[in-house]
Amino acid sequence: MSIVSEPLGRVLGNRYRVLTTLGTGASAHVFLAEDMVLQRRVAVKVLQPALVQDEAFLRRFRAEARSVASLNHPHVLRVFDWGEDDDGPYLVLEYLEGGSLFDMLALGRRLTPPQAARVGAQAAEGLAYAHARGLVHRDVKPANILFDEEGRVRVADFGVARALASAAATEPIGTVVGTARYVSPEQAQGGSLDGRSDVYSLALVLYEAVTGSPPFKGETPIAMLNARIGATLPAATALGPLREVLTEAAAPEPGDRPDAAALARSLERMADDLAPAAALPLVRRPEVTHAPGGSFGPLPLDAPADATIAGGLTVGEVYGAYTGEPTAGLQLIPGEATTHAPPARRRPAADAKPRRWPWAVAVLVLVALLAAAGGIYAYRTKLFTPSHRLPALVGKSLAAARSQLRTDHFKLVVEPAVQSIHVPAGAVVSQQPARGTLLKEGSTVTVVPSKGLPIENVPSLSGEIDCVVARQLLAEAHFKAQCPALSAYTKTVPQGDVINWSYHGQLDPTTAPYGSTIAVAISEGKPPVAIPSFAGYTWTQASATLTSDGLSPKEVKVFSTTVPAGEVISTTPATGVLVPADSTVTVTVSKGPQTVKVPNLVTDTVQKATVALQKVGLVVGQVYGPGTGKVFTTVPLAGQRAKVGTAVTLYTQ
Repeated sequence: MSIVSEPLGRVLGNRYRVLTTLGTGASAHVFLAEDMVLQRRVAVKVLQPALVQDEAFLRRFRAEARSVASLNHPHVLRVFDWGEDDDGPYLVLEYLEGGSLFDMLALGRRLTPPQAARVGAQAAEGLAYAHARGLVHRDVKPANILFDEEGRVRVADFGVARALASAAATEPIGTVVGTARYVSPEQAQGGSLDGRSDVYSLALVLYEAVTGSPPFKGETPIAMLNARIGATLPAATALGPLREVLTEAAAPEPGDRPDAAALARSLERMADDLAPAAALPLVRRPEVTHAPGGSFGPLPLDAPADATIAGGLTVGEVYGAYTGEPTAGLQLIPGEATTHAPPARRRPAADAKPRRWPWAVAVLVLVALLAAAGGIYAYRTKLFTPSHRLPALVGKSLAAARSQLRTDHFKLVVEPAVQSIHVPAGAVVSQQPARGTLLKEGSTVTVVPSKGLPIENVPSLSGEIDCVVARQLLAEAHFKAQCPALSAYTKTVPQGDVINWSYHGQLDPTTAPYGSTIAVAISEGKPPVAIPSFAGYTWTQASATLTSDGLSPKEVKVFSTTVPAGEVISTTPATGVLVPADSTVTVTVSKGPQTVKVPNLVTDTVQKATVALQKVGLVVGQVYGPGTGKVFTTVPLAGQRAKVGTAVTLYTQ
């Protein structure tokens, strides 16, 4: 038989005995159950039968369940376990007795700005923790803001909205996942989402928690969604100092909003600056009595919303912490009345005479009993115990917190440390009760210390990645980039691309603390080359050497009277000069000395012969014969080749 029709007494996973129904939502039935192993109460969420038949949803649900179960933060509802039974998949959740923000709003209760700042800061911290691990909530609403019995916030239902997006049985194509009253503009338009969408939704939730009405209204869900596209948060006097922070958080463009961590810091600072917040108007869950057999007795939830169950609470007040849905139309289970009539007074006999001394004794006894009762009451309630305001402990070291609490005679309980992105290791992340609460001496104060920044995965920067891309990748992974931290020449990495990255001396790290600075080395390209000396080298030898150094050689041949033909005369740039890789180097190679033909000077005068020799690059040597005579022969002879500059001997007659 289905657990929906007969839930009581059913045992899921051979461990969780169902005690009573807590509520029903669009995606699941929620039951109060007893963990028979750890002897504690838990909330069990069993999926709706329609979803159990949807394979796409089940695949997403299992993946999201694993991710959400790994979350461990004081402001995120714990997922203790998950599994699958005959009735389908189920989640085992932390059971909270403080109700939800939805319960408060449904009863007309409102938060003051100090209360909203404190609640919002805690919810934003939980969201920031999940965002840092790649989880976006997608359905932040009052029903998913839960409280424990001391008023501490837990954000519930991470991953459920994302799983529902793949459920063909419940979500038609194009449907917006999330509650229309609180979704962001980009979510309403079906755009891509990141953590800033949750920031927007939280801002709308806090707005309604203080003012009593949503900021954007419409006759239909579509009209309500369209009303927020491009619109800023309407002004409301009730918001007081919250207005500026919430307006920024609900900016129409995601890029103009703070992330969840920044919003948490802003709200925390505001809460510290405002007057101490009064205790939250929690809608506490009624007690569920033990049945004679030792298990918890059932809570009659088939009652009308205004039917009183226990402690003056109604079904409507109890219902909704896990579903956020109305309870009209429920009927109370018939049963016997448990009231008792007072005993009838006995009349004295007609002949009885009144006696006064028993009354005096009775009065004395009554006074003594009242005094004893008053003493017991004063002792148990610590009526005459001094009270002190609880100091602010967040951000202080455990030693400092312990010292401050010892001064006012408070007891300190330290819960397991959690990772924090804005509180250093060893300092207090959160405290309960809140700062400014009036407590009697001997009261217990619970603090959660920080164990430092969470460790995040550092993205790989290898490949064709420059500083711009490296900064973007690191920022998306919540790191800072020092780029370039240094630069170097390399033959293998193109100029401007990343050579390597480091953190605290570790080269190419795969993990680092959240927000760490990653130093990035950038390539300056191939190293410059010094031109070597090529004295005595042939062109072939010089060309091979330059090519191996990454340079481009270019040959130029010239005549030389000093360098043998075929050998290098010089280079441009010259020997020893540093040049960039891939530069062109001109190599000047000797063609040997230049030669010319000796002209025919026969019958020329010495003067005319001199001019003729100079035209071809030769000079006049010795002249044998009269200076005014004419040339009859030369050495070398006419027609022979001689080096440029050679002296030609003239013979005259």
